[in-house]
Amino acid sequence: MNSPLNIAPSNPMNIAPSDKVVKTGVRDVDAVAEGLADVLSESYAVLLKTHSYHWNVEGPLFHAVHVLTEEHYTDLFAAIDVIAERIRALGRVAPMKPSDVVNMSNEHSTLEHPSALWMLEDLAKDNERLAHKLHALVELADARKDHATADLATARIAVHEKAVWMLRALAAS
Repeated sequence: MNSPLNIAPSNPMNIAPSDKVVKTGVRDVDAVAEGLADVLSESYAVLLKTHSYHWNVEGPLFHAVHVLTEEHYTDLFAAIDVIAERIRALGRVAPMKPSDVVNMSNEHSTLEHPSALWMLEDLAKDNERLAHKLHALVELADARKDHATADLATARIAVHEKAVWMLRALAAS
């Protein structure tokens, strides 16, 4: 049977991603990969909202918010790639369906036309929530002897905690 691209399944160019066994001493790879996928999904939602606010901010804080949100979404985009590659390094397939890649739950709903101050506080809350998820991932990874994931998550915690501070400091100005 041919695929939609008329490539025979036996063709070596028709290899699809699949889970692999990687023996590095990490215990319960599935749990760690699920934790990483959750952080990836949350990060993508924050990236999309941050980018949307970057496009739509208006008012006296326009330039400062525009510049800060660009820094944040650029960092998030790079981080998401690192997180997905960590999932692959653990031998698991990174999320592929849009519904798995982006968590667009009610936690991420926003006003139709928020003010710059509202945007700043909203993004601060999103970054706090992401930092909490990352703290949980550090604990999960440490318990399963996955030091690389714990280090990755620890570095991301510092980024998101700094983002919370910067967003709230700008909102207070």
